[in-house]
Amino acid sequence: MTIFDSVKKQKVLFEPIKKGEASIYVCGPTVYDDAHLGHARSALSFDLLVRTLRALRYKVTLAKNFTDVDDKIIKKIRETGKTLEEITTHYIARYKDEMEQLHILPSDIEPKATESIEAMSSMIQRLIGSGYAYQIEGGDVYFDSSRDSAYGSISHKVPDDDESRSRIDHVEGKKNPKDFALWKAAKADEEIAFESPFGSGRPGWHIECSAMIEKHFEGSDEYSIDIHGGGADLLFPHHENEAAQSRCASGHELAKYWMHNGFVQIDGEKMSKSLGNSFFLKDALAAYDGEILRFYLNSVHYRNDFNFNEEDLLAAKKRLDKLYRLKKRITPGGASAVKKEFRQKLLEAMSDDLNISIALAVIDEMVASANEGLDADPKNKGLKKETVANIEFIDELLGFGGMDPFEYFQLGIEPEVKEKIEELIARRTEAKKAKDFAAADAIREELTAMGIAIMDTAEGTLWEKS
Repeated sequence: MTIFDSVKKQKVLFEPIKKGEASIYVCGPTVYDDAHLGHARSALSFDLLVRTLRALRYKVTLAKNFTDVDDKIIKKIRETGKTLEEITTHYIARYKDEMEQLHILPSDIEPKATESIEAMSSMIQRLIGSGYAYQIEGGDVYFDSSRDSAYGSISHKVPDDDESRSRIDHVEGKKNPKDFALWKAAKADEEIAFESPFGSGRPGWHIECSAMIEKHFEGSDEYSIDIHGGGADLLFPHHENEAAQSRCASGHELAKYWMHNGFVQIDGEKMSKSLGNSFFLKDALAAYDGEILRFYLNSVHYRNDFNFNEEDLLAAKKRLDKLYRLKKRITPGGASAVKKEFRQKLLEAMSDDLNISIALAVIDEMVASANEGLDADPKNKGLKKETVANIEFIDELLGFGGMDPFEYFQLGIEPEVKEKIEELIARRTEAKKAKDFAAADAIREELTAMGIAIMDTAEGTLWEKS
């Protein structure tokens, strides 16, 4: 498999630290608010990576962290009067539920910052002891960026001192504008603080991921993990700083490969709360089923920026509809084996740095071919079983196509409307049993007027949105 390494800025052959295994760490959310489409895009991108590696028979271990102590969380505590645990538990649960709706596989390891204070404290102590970090008056601990000769090698972007000064407040005792906080000493009115050898306080953001990776992954003499991932906005300074402190604390590189997904834009504007156009995932899920959102958000290559708009979303849904219309033609039906050529083409596409465009084209070709075969021979059991197996593999590899096709075409119908539809269908069934065909036809016409199409099958009457 080839992946695009953000450090080398080119596709490289994935060669893991341990043969047949893949260790992946993805930066997760800071849990002070609901997830937005940027969080969804990152999670979906690396879910595709995990699914592809597993389909290629790698044993994958995925870790995604939760930052559950942070300035924004402390601000939320002050605004709401709730405890840190109340706030973070609520948003972690919401995040997990929304990821499940997007058919994202659960992470193997889900570390929290508050549960990793000891690991962070240990790493900071080593950095101080070896001269890579220093404590200033007041108790804050900073990483000394001037001591790391490789600083800047991850992002290839290191601002000069004037630029750095313009981006930060002046801190008395700080040696270099590029130095960053490893530990923030507790203020007199601080609600949240942890004890450490360098005083009461809380960790800086960057140290969290480095310490959690060290805590949960064995690594090798050269690297801690195979792949470190996250959004493109994290490349600098977050990932640069992670790599620097890990390198200096351990004597080896943090990750063998670095991968980053593109931004999400709303109708052409970069999604940003400062622009006032942040699109919460919960709002999208309230309007569209998670599988439809998954299909749409994954329809653009993970490294490209994604322009979210409803016109494109509806076009993507029509493309997904075609797969489910085929599935409806072969339901019910058992599966045989996935067609070897189809599996190979899909895996070849996804093994090329998750080339989703080619993968979707392969699926379109399979749908058209299967429909053509069924048009010529509607009772072709072999073709039906093979097609069922192909769609099951699509679901395994890409995370869509697994729904019951009739339920899929009922998406968007309100529960009370569904109840009325089921009631009308039951009345029609009784009318047919009583041979009152006029009443049965009248009910069908009523359903048609509601935008509902019905199909009488051996399993009973099925329905969908017209």
